[in-house]
Amino acid sequence: MSSRIESSLPVQLGRMERARVVRDGEPRLRDTHITLSHGSGGKSSHALIESLILPAFRNPLLDGVADAAVFHAGQGNGRIAMTTDSYVVSPLFFPGGDIGKLAVHGTINDLAVAGARPLALSVGLILEEGLDMEILRRVIASMAEAASSAGVPVVTGDTKVVHRGKADQLFVNTTGVGIVEDSVRLGVDTIQPGDAVLVSGYIGDHGMAVMLAREALELEANIESDSAPLHTLVAALLAAAPNTRTIKDPTRGGVATTLNEIASRARVAIAIEEESVPVRQAVRGACEILGLDPLHIANEGKLVAIVPRAESEAALAALRAHPLGRDAAVVGNVQVDPAGMVLLRTGVGGSRVLDMLVGDPLPRIC
Repeated sequence: MSSRIESSLPVQLGRMERARVVRDGEPRLRDTHITLSHGSGGKSSHALIESLILPAFRNPLLDGVADAAVFHAGQGNGRIAMTTDSYVVSPLFFPGGDIGKLAVHGTINDLAVAGARPLALSVGLILEEGLDMEILRRVIASMAEAASSAGVPVVTGDTKVVHRGKADQLFVNTTGVGIVEDSVRLGVDTIQPGDAVLVSGYIGDHGMAVMLAREALELEANIESDSAPLHTLVAALLAAAPNTRTIKDPTRGGVATTLNEIASRARVAIAIEEESVPVRQAVRGACEILGLDPLHIANEGKLVAIVPRAESEAALAALRAHPLGRDAAVVGNVQVDPAGMVLLRTGVGGSRVLDMLVGDPLPRIC
């Protein structure tokens, strides 16, 4: 696959070199005010985090900008994994899920892709004065069911109420703690040219389900969120491919942004075959109508994994044997050049640079 992509690179190199100059430099925050795009998970979010937030709190655990911090806590086997996330999705309920289910699954998944076995969750609720109590009951019941089904209990929490008009009904924060066995060593620094890139199934379901529910668009598309806990899927993957390099859940910004983050931090190129990426026809059709790219649409129950080529068949078989990975596919590979870039081989035979999400076509998606 890589040779086919590389064969069309000369026509792209001028553009790539210009992009690389920007990417190799320090990220610059030019905005004077926060915009919705700063919450997209794309370029604006990257600039905000890298140029403002990280410098203020800089420490070795935070510098990796991983989905969860992993650290030793005294003597004994295993390491602690810790993550936190906040959920502001609108609407609160959408096909296939709701803000409560999403909060539980999202935090479990951030632990899972760090190679952790999730142990416990905390829940923080920000409630707006006037919120219908029945809505709160539904969200809490959904959270409880999601945590129970995943086998990860909610063990502590907090509730605050703000004045009417100072929030949009309900916001949720969840923090998760897990254990990473010492045998698990994930990190973008282990990625090597020739490694295979896998996704665990159809992409873009969550983002399009939320958008269609929010905008009440009259599209005949039966699309549901893919919200699901990935910890058992990750465990199956690691058992089959113990030398897996890195695992990510492509939430805000989608698969394209996730791959760009990996390529940038690992200083490698990633080449993707567009026709190998699984996308439901309903999602593809909705994206075409709305002028969106499925590769930039959020997911809440999918993972991206980079594994050694020698373990790719075993990894793919393990994913497909799990209910959450039956539509998994190998979609590309890792190359040496152009470092920090993601390339997409299109269905018509050409190739183009696949960049991070720019702007925010789907604000408040999680």
